[in-house]
Amino acid sequence: MRGLAQGLAILLVALGTYWTLLFLLQRAVLFPTPRPRPTLARPSDAELVWLDLPSGGRVEAWFLPASAGGAGPGPVIVFTHGIGELLDDWAEGFGPPRSWGISVLLVEYPGYGRSPGSPSERSIAEAVVAAYDWVVARPGVDPRRVVGYGRSLGGGAAALLASRRPVAALVLESTFTSVRDMALAYGLPGFLVRDPFEVRAVVRRYPGPVLILHGERDEVIPFRHGRRLAEAAPRARFVAMPCAHNDCPRPWREVRRFLVEAGVLPGGGPAYGP
Repeated sequence: MRGLAQGLAILLVALGTYWTLLFLLQRAVLFPTPRPRPTLARPSDAELVWLDLPSGGRVEAWFLPASAGGAGPGPVIVFTHGIGELLDDWAEGFGPPRSWGISVLLVEYPGYGRSPGSPSERSIAEAVVAAYDWVVARPGVDPRRVVGYGRSLGGGAAALLASRRPVAALVLESTFTSVRDMALAYGLPGFLVRDPFEVRAVVRRYPGPVLILHGERDEVIPFRHGRRLAEAAPRARFVAMPCAHNDCPRPWREVRRFLVEAGVLPGGGPAYGP
């Protein structure tokens, strides 16, 4: 019995040490904060914006105007990038939506690239809300046609935006159901997760249309996360993509169809949803 008790004590100490390390290191894993890309220049038509945060910090954003469209206010995509990315990486990636008449706001996270501060769920929520508030006040933007679009970690940021501000539609690409669900795979209990990003809980309550895009071979965020998000959202379309996590081309045809049916873009067709 004494040996059993000693073995149990050693196991508890080892487990406690492991949990402590995961608790202390989890933000370094979740937010690897890459530095600026020296070879990537801001496009000549991109407007540099610095957004002030309630906590006293600020983050960088780039506004990419639509390259086509009508005379009246048009829609805008607020885009939030993935875990090891920067807004710089996406400056050239939104040509198709801009040609449809959609402007794009690329939002950086605190502590990423040139933006000071430290990333966390709270600071990222401040950043996306500040981005939304800035862009809807801009002449030429229709505040009724704001789309939240997030990839990977950015899906968590887009969900934060949808839970705090009215967005017309939500696009989640290669996104987890929650960080708590991801942490369980590493043996970290949910109550020790500092930045839970409860995406599934958000889409369950979100009344608007949601497009879920997920790679069938995703080795970072398992495919089942996308399926479960689609099952949770009342008005969801799920698109399985033949790719992994970082090699998926944007399925712009599906995105455009979704935005037309959501009423963000003109084009007719039935109202989106059941």
